[in-house]
Amino acid sequence: MKKTTKLAAAAALTLGLFGCSSSSSSTSSTAGSTAASSAAASSAASTSKEQVTLKVGATTSPHGVILEEAKPLLAEQGINLEIVEFSDYPNINPSTSDGSLDANYFQHFPYLESYNEDNSLSEGVDGYLVSAGAVHYEPLGIYSQKHDSVDDIEEGAQIAIPNDATNEARALYLLEDQGWITLKDGVSLSTATISDIAENPKNLDIVEIAADQVASKLPDVDYGVLNGNYALTSNVTEDLLVTEAADSEAAKTYENVIAVKEDRKDDEAIKKLVEVLKSDDIKNFIKEEFGAFAVPAE
Repeated sequence: MKKTTKLAAAAALTLGLFGCSSSSSSTSSTAGSTAASSAAASSAASTSKEQVTLKVGATTSPHGVILEEAKPLLAEQGINLEIVEFSDYPNINPSTSDGSLDANYFQHFPYLESYNEDNSLSEGVDGYLVSAGAVHYEPLGIYSQKHDSVDDIEEGAQIAIPNDATNEARALYLLEDQGWITLKDGVSLSTATISDIAENPKNLDIVEIAADQVASKLPDVDYGVLNGNYALTSNVTEDLLVTEAADSEAAKTYENVIAVKEDRKDDEAIKKLVEVLKSDDIKNFIKEEFGAFAVPAE
């Protein structure tokens, strides 16, 4: 608009200086204004074409919060990030597989693998999901509203742990790290169940419940093993006693990833999304905002 105004003013000044109102001068001025308007319209159309919208599904915290922080950084690179928040996660992967979402951010890689296996999805099959990159790790922790330390463990204490395959195994390994139980030789970090407990010297009552229900059970049990995201959304962060070590096998295995359909992994927009989420700006934000409950991936 400014450019068009200046052109018009210049044309008027020229007419005044030469005392001329010929049709040729008028046509020239009009042509100049039209050309400027066309150039502006062309530029706007070009910008619009360069803008790409990415629809990413996520659970509320920390994933949705981290994506919100990344939004302006992605806008600078021509990406309009549309965040679709889910209160729970079972529908996020299916919505990514069917193309309703361009990507998702809520899960660790073992959960992603389990989803593919459970739905008979494999490499080359439409709907098969892959990791485009790891963003952060949420340490599993032991929480209590009845005890101030894991050293207070008593005979017959009741422990609530997640009942899904990957998180149950992690929970059992965390209990073993405290010396509360001993697992059988050869059991996996991703497959161990309570039937794999070889020794339980304090006769602990280990109760398996849905991962998103552990926080609500803390008033009723001695200890609960809880995912960092559920601790954040349930406001029980002050009840944390101990977490998985940041340099542990679990930390590397259970990093939360950006998941996409196999044929979208190399999209430029997806690459930019991962690049921004792994940038120093976002890493520093994760550290400051979430502390021990979410740790940036390397």
